[in-house]
Amino acid sequence: MSAHYFEERPEAASRPGTVDLVLPDLHLKLETDRGVFSPEKIDLGTRILLESVPAPPQEGDLLDLGCGYGPIALTMASRAPQARVWAVDVNRRSLELTGRNAQTARLYKVSPVHADEMPPEPRFSAIWSNPAIRIGKPALHAMLTRWLDRLTGDGVAYLVVQKHLGSDSLQRWLGEQGWQATRHTSRAAYRILKVTR
Repeated sequence: MSAHYFEERPEAASRPGTVDLVLPDLHLKLETDRGVFSPEKIDLGTRILLESVPAPPQEGDLLDLGCGYGPIALTMASRAPQARVWAVDVNRRSLELTGRNAQTARLYKVSPVHADEMPPEPRFSAIWSNPAIRIGKPALHAMLTRWLDRLTGDGVAYLVVQKHLGSDSLQRWLGEQGWQATRHTSRAAYRILKVTR
């Protein structure tokens, strides 16, 4: 992979494009660019997540961890218009795209923010994520620990992970850390893990 979508400032030259996010309840045209995650089409794991998880809580703070250009954050905001949706990433190009896509879609409660600039106060009643598995296990575990620790007492996280990229070992690891991690859905070699306290 020449350009890593988990770099803060991608070296890949900009080449803007668009993709269509088409779900039963939502149709959005999203701006994309090189150097971000899955710029050519909505990633299958993301689509399976958005098609299979229950509606998010209707108020409070919600988190899209690793937002890319925003399909998960915008879907959360569309399904929970009263909630504040934090769209977190380390990739500045991704955050800019998410901000523009949210404005275009008139989803003004989406707040794109760099992972290291997130205010410490919000506790999340829901986290939806297609986590960056390719950053490596130590970094992945550190990232998940950091953000899952901010779930509210009754909060729920849904993580989509490809089976051959370690969904089962991740589920075991979460259990060893004291989380309740169950398989919510399994489809097309993807697992949706449901994580609660």
